[in-house]
Amino acid sequence: MLATTTSAHAQTAADAALDFARTLDGTGSIVSSDTYLSALESDAAAGRPLALWQLGTMYENGEGVDKDPVKAFGYFAQIANQHADTAPRGLEADIVASSFVKLGDYFRMGVPEAGVSQNPAEYHRMLMHAATYFGDAEAQYRIGMLYQQEDGLGVSPMLSARWLQSAAHKGHCLAQAHLGDLLFNGMEGYEPRQAEGLMWLNFAHVTCLGTGDLAAADELLNRALSVATPETRAAATEMANSGAVVSVEF
Repeated sequence: MLATTTSAHAQTAADAALDFARTLDGTGSIVSSDTYLSALESDAAAGRPLALWQLGTMYENGEGVDKDPVKAFGYFAQIANQHADTAPRGLEADIVASSFVKLGDYFRMGVPEAGVSQNPAEYHRMLMHAATYFGDAEAQYRIGMLYQQEDGLGVSPMLSARWLQSAAHKGHCLAQAHLGDLLFNGMEGYEPRQAEGLMWLNFAHVTCLGTGDLAAADELLNRALSVATPETRAAATEMANSGAVVSVEF
């Protein structure tokens, strides 16, 4: 069955972090920021991925601490280095996968303060581990998009569609939107399948509702609708309603 919820990893990690904050003193009430930070640092020193993740995101965003990309990078790197081969299931795996994606962003942008230069190859390597070993939807989506760029992983519409489909079935709304866009419009050497494309674009609209990604998804949908024939629209609706089309044939 097609998933129509947002990618689980961010929500799961956020919920767990809140639960963690509430249980530090065993009362169910969120503890003071100083106590919380101290407890996080203690757990991070013991290598607990959730604490490392929380500290990394706090220093990345300046939440309760001064923004410090060097410290943020260090915490995410510690998770990746110590837990790269954790079993690809459950909360810890979720956080480890997200940390690989975070590290990829630092390699993509560079962290001069930490002596980390822009390194596209490392960016791609971080994404590939998160996408293949952990099945992370965000990483799979990004790889799918990189296969549409000469300066990414090289243009391969078939590989792009495969990676986007993997993320789309996990409910990643932008993956659904870009898979739909690729199928609807086609690429050189890749024939369009407009009904399937429009079906995925419609899925993306529903999945993206209430998120910051809705405008981007709807831009692709509206562009397709502006040229779709009534027959294509009807075929897309029939596919979606039948439930028979849940994957893309290559």
